[in-house]
Amino acid sequence: MPTYKVIYFPVKALAEPIRFLLSYGGVEFEDERFDRADWPAIKPTMPFGQTPVLEVDGKKIHQSTAICRYLAKQFGLAGKNDWENLEIDAAIDTIHDLRLKIGAYSYETNEVAKEEKKGPLFKDVVPFYLERLDAQVKKNGGYFIGGRLTWADLVFAGLLDYLNFMAKFNLIEKYENLKALNEKVLAEPKIKAWVDKRPVTDC
Repeated sequence: MPTYKVIYFPVKALAEPIRFLLSYGGVEFEDERFDRADWPAIKPTMPFGQTPVLEVDGKKIHQSTAICRYLAKQFGLAGKNDWENLEIDAAIDTIHDLRLKIGAYSYETNEVAKEEKKGPLFKDVVPFYLERLDAQVKKNGGYFIGGRLTWADLVFAGLLDYLNFMAKFNLIEKYENLKALNEKVLAEPKIKAWVDKRPVTDC
């Protein structure tokens, strides 16, 4: 059995889908969280100076989506064929597109520019994405792809707290299919066990 270590800041954010997948797979993993003040010293030791990083038997790999895709294959959460895998990739890329758009607002340091972004983002952009994601889940029997649990569902649920933190409200409150999907993922016994014991953080 390989040994796994997740290396990230002391938050959920981009590492939480990785932690969800490892938990779902029923494997033990070391959850290494470092203080932000220590990042300048740690950064040169990380592949391409990035985090989250997954360490497998001492070998480090970066890029959170690539890590999740790898783990999904290990734990039976990938697509049944190439087309389903393409659909899963498209759904996850779309979720990350939404994350980046919300992040551009959340991390804007110029308050005037931030206020200018706020209206169009939450009036037009966010509903555009969430309406379509919600419809996709409804069409696929309560999941993003194929009427069954895949890593797309775990990525969405794993990122949701971070998205809500950046938006400063519950993004899926009005989207019943996304709400139900999130609840199903969080009710998975091994994911629930992880959520119950993980450190409490805002995002």
